[in-house]
Amino acid sequence: MEQAQKIEQAQKRKVDILVLSDIHLGTFGCHAKELLYYLKSVKPQTVILNGDIIDIWNFNKRYWPKSHMKVVKHLMGWMGKGIKMYYITGNHDEMLRRFVGFEMGGMQIVNKVILELDGNKKAWFFHGDVFDVTMQYSKWLAKLGGFGYDLLILINRFVNFISEKVFNKGKISLSKNVKNGVKSAVKFINKFEEVAAEIGINNGYDYVVCGHIHHPEIREISNAKGSIVYLNSGDWIENLTALEYNSGEWKIHHFDVEGYKNAKKLEKEEEELNNNQLFDNLVQEFNVLKSDEKSDEKSEK
Repeated sequence: MEQAQKIEQAQKRKVDILVLSDIHLGTFGCHAKELLYYLKSVKPQTVILNGDIIDIWNFNKRYWPKSHMKVVKHLMGWMGKGIKMYYITGNHDEMLRRFVGFEMGGMQIVNKVILELDGNKKAWFFHGDVFDVTMQYSKWLAKLGGFGYDLLILINRFVNFISEKVFNKGKISLSKNVKNGVKSAVKFINKFEEVAAEIGINNGYDYVVCGHIHHPEIREISNAKGSIVYLNSGDWIENLTALEYNSGEWKIHHFDVEGYKNAKKLEKEEEELNNNQLFDNLVQEFNVLKSDEKSDEKSEK
């Protein structure tokens, strides 16, 4: 196991900027175990937590698994190592907006971040809920939608269990299909991406980086005033994605779910093997002791 940990540490990928959003820690839909596995695989210089990291809206003190706490501890460990970290507030963790400007170690709570990349390009990071019509005019409806989405995740897990175990079929993503349908309607009304891009172009930014709509994407958006690269880091509910910036290039990292399952399977087999070896060693030692006792009895006679 120690050897495996050494190999894991040696294989960490260096990332100039890592962007994560919409993790929703504290909800049933959060894939915290997978996220922790991903976090352990990278070595970032700067981390942008682009909103909805802890889901305060739907937070339930009765549901806070160890895996969720381990994610928080890992992020705090990065802070302790001097890794620069920006916590951008979102709508599900909007309570933190009263603490904007607060700094602890290498972490700072902010509403937005503007970074210079490669000396001549500017990137504007913000969550994106300010452009959502349902957030601006019907916050109670948005909160109800968040609760319904979390409930749909639970129903989805039950449906997938029946689909895989009973009918031997693949997974069905009810929640993703429903949310994509709703978000498509929202995008048609308020044109979230176009508004973000337009403001970014007006301010002379080269990149605008959002979260909020749980849709990972990188694309160039142009209008009469210019063009900008729009990026969205996706989420860790359905898509399990992050944005990585290295050597002047952005890319969407899609978490390898099958690779993760195989790795966990190997770890379990290794653990079982170690346990079996330990049991065999105990049996051998017990047999040696019994043999020594018999030898002692014979010598006494």
